[in-house]
Amino acid sequence: MLRLTADAVIPLDTLDPTAPLDDLDWLGKAIGDARVVAIGESAHYNREFAQLRHRVLRYLVERQGFKAFAFESGFAESRLVDDWVRTGDGELGNALANGMTSLTGLWTENRDQLEWLRGRPVSCYGIDLGGSNISLLPGLDAVFGYLADVDPDFSPDPAIRETASVFAAESPFSIPAAIGEYGKLPDAAKDALTARLAGLATRMSARRLDYSARTGTGAYERASTALKAVITLDNVVRAMTAGDMRTALEARDATIAETVEGILRTEDRVVLGAHNAHIQRWRGTLPGVPPAAPMGLFLADRLGSDYLAIGTTSGAGKVLSEGTEFYAGQFFSDLEPAEADSLDGVLSASHDGLFATDLRGLSTTDTETIRTVAEQRMGSFYSGVNALEAFDILIHVPRVSPAEADRDTLTHAPREVQEVFAKWIASS
Repeated sequence: MLRLTADAVIPLDTLDPTAPLDDLDWLGKAIGDARVVAIGESAHYNREFAQLRHRVLRYLVERQGFKAFAFESGFAESRLVDDWVRTGDGELGNALANGMTSLTGLWTENRDQLEWLRGRPVSCYGIDLGGSNISLLPGLDAVFGYLADVDPDFSPDPAIRETASVFAAESPFSIPAAIGEYGKLPDAAKDALTARLAGLATRMSARRLDYSARTGTGAYERASTALKAVITLDNVVRAMTAGDMRTALEARDATIAETVEGILRTEDRVVLGAHNAHIQRWRGTLPGVPPAAPMGLFLADRLGSDYLAIGTTSGAGKVLSEGTEFYAGQFFSDLEPAEADSLDGVLSASHDGLFATDLRGLSTTDTETIRTVAEQRMGSFYSGVNALEAFDILIHVPRVSPAEADRDTLTHAPREVQEVFAKWIASS
């Protein structure tokens, strides 16, 4: 059986975000001067991955002086999160339910993280396209709101929002229906939407000096980033419905990489939390989809050694269900034992508990062991990987479990989300 030697194993004491951090002292030397430290997860909505991200974030803030946290959530919507962390104004449940998109804020583990961040000098940024990665409306509303303030004599073409409303999804559970509605739009309507968005971007660019002088550079850059996400999302939906999934995936990840680069224009160092499939420096594969370049590969191309990727693996437990089970509220499924020659299998065999390994400091023997690995687990399926190219550090979690639904936050979520979660909670 393939396994790492004991020399490659860095045992970790706990996943408890509130526990002493001494077992992470090695991490400071490992990250060096990297400006972006990305911490991954191989599946969404798992308790252990959320706790690990919180603990690493706490270490990097308290011991390494990081002052920015970026996460896989809509850029425009995340202003709710940053505002709450900075001021405490409004209800935390609303910030979680509507400021952390794609259901990511509906778990007590993320509530714990925001409560810890509250009052600390850490800025929070969503990096994703928003609108559950299907609806243009959240980003459009942010852009239109900015334009109403900075250029009240200008009225964006109302057809932009009218067309976008046709395929607006209330939540991820509406994505299949939204894609269906987009598919029903006449080609002329789709083309007109794309052209009008391009025209809006041209106006924003042309008026940059005037707009920045009136509102400040920060507000202008936020609106421009939100508009870029909207334009990309329009093209992502177009590509998805045309069956061009590679373009859809790469367009999304290229844009979120640009968003991270934009954050670096005002922040010295950033902690970035996202799925392994986004943070890795390796072209990921999905069933039936050609290999596509992820955010991590785009960032590494621009940042070089200033980008550091911490991937995760897991042994047993439960992970997010796929397809119709998820949409029916059967959120989690049992995880089969990892295949022995997969990245998860090799790390599972290497140590019984929670541990890390620095792939850049392995012995020749351990390097060859990792070099033989050709696949990693993404949720419940396997994706091709060259781990030595994809990640700098790996952290292995022996068992993963469902995160805990936050009942207060759910009261602020859309009704369809409340209804689906109610089915899951009742059956759990």
